[in-house]
Amino acid sequence: MNIKLGVSTWLWTSPFTTESVNLFPKIKSMGYEAVEIPIEYPELIDGKQVRDALLSEGLVPISCGAFGPTRDLTHDDPSVHDVCFDYLRRCFELSNVIGATFVAGPMYSAVGKVRMLPPDGRKRDWERAVVNLGKVCQMASDHGMAIALEPLNRFESDMVNTAEDVVRLANDINHPAARVMLDSFHMSLEERNPEAAIVHAGEKLIHMQVSENYRGVPGTGQTPWQLIRRGLERINYNGVVSIESFTPEVKELAGAVCIWKHLAPSQDGFASDGYKFLSQLFEVQNS
Repeated sequence: MNIKLGVSTWLWTSPFTTESVNLFPKIKSMGYEAVEIPIEYPELIDGKQVRDALLSEGLVPISCGAFGPTRDLTHDDPSVHDVCFDYLRRCFELSNVIGATFVAGPMYSAVGKVRMLPPDGRKRDWERAVVNLGKVCQMASDHGMAIALEPLNRFESDMVNTAEDVVRLANDINHPAARVMLDSFHMSLEERNPEAAIVHAGEKLIHMQVSENYRGVPGTGQTPWQLIRRGLERINYNGVVSIESFTPEVKELAGAVCIWKHLAPSQDGFASDGYKFLSQLFEVQNS
């Protein structure tokens, strides 16, 4: 197992813009080798400048998508699908420039879309996701990339909540670009055993996000970290483990993820303490 540690710029700011590269030297100085770049608005990001800043600091980029009501591949209106296809195309193009190898996120539906659907409604949405994500996979493949599908907890999605759900979705898509990411926060709500969930994802797992069960600093809550480590060891995971949490200072983002207060004395302290814990957990050697 060879793990690199990363952190999302959402810990400090939103949306990510070209100017957000000012965070990179600080992230590198803390010991991180990778940075998650949330692509909320591709038009705000100059890919070449971001690539140069990444290279300057020696950071590996991870591209993450953002999927609100206007980017919903299971919407009843096909024109909304077209908006999402166009957005993802721009994500792939930007990711190519900055050097990312996949785009991650819950791109099967809009975040926060939770309904009590009858079985035929669920079947319809699932089949719609499979068809549309098949198109996205072909788009990703055309750019030499993959997608990493993320399960969300039941309060954020009524479609894909567990590793079993997301592996079934990837299998139904049946395209080599259809891969998986897991997030320990969502797992803490949905999985009976995080080790078994990681093992079930197996070779499809290409990205891992972490935070505490309350979205706080890793190592300060109830997350069963040894089970997560053991699961990653069992599949010989050789990717990035990245902290994803958020700042309450950006009101729109904080409202979307229901973070109403600071989860650490400072966001820099959050990142620094999180790195220390994870580097010990995974025995990461700072290069």
